Amino acid sequence: MTAITYRDALPEDRDSLVALGRASFDAAFGHLYKAEDLASFLHSAHSPEKVARQIADRRVAYRLAEKGDKLVGYCKLVEGAQFGDHGDARRPIALSQLYTDPRYTGRGIGSALMEWAMTEARSRRADAIQLSVWAENHDAQRFYARHGFAKIADIEFWVGNHRDDELLYERKLEKVTAA
Repeated sequence: MTAITYRDALPEDRDSLVALGRASFDAAFGHLYKAEDLASFLHSAHSPEKVARQIADRRVAYRLAEKGDKLVGYCKLVEGAQFGDHGDARRPIALSQLYTDPRYTGRGIGSALMEWAMTEARSRRADAIQLSVWAENHDAQRFYARHGFAKIADIEFWVGNHRDDELLYERKLEKVTAA
């Protein structure tokens, strides 16, 4: 049986990231939106051009989960105050995407990617990780709560012209001190 391996993204991973990002979002949420709203969102959030720029951007970090040569999950962190108006963190980092292929959900990939995200955020001197989650996605909310996240605000998330009620979650990061 092939084990899950983890590594940082490379430019040649662009198409796999685009495909998994689109497929994961569509599988989880596609039924909620009009076709044109979903298409608009997937094009803007998961375009090959945008993903290529993000892989090259030092303020963005991707971690990939692979089974053999197949991408089965990934996590993306983005430096900067995406939700800065809602919290008191001075150096927050956004967990912008944590996706797994639906066939691999529940196998520990999300938790392994979350552990990487916390380590990576600390290495970038972030004092908090912030993320948004759809208000009706109770499974994801439980997952984030298990990893120390708590709701700090109600926010909006747009998919094309469709507004979703989202929850902003945050986990404060303890400072790493030298031993």
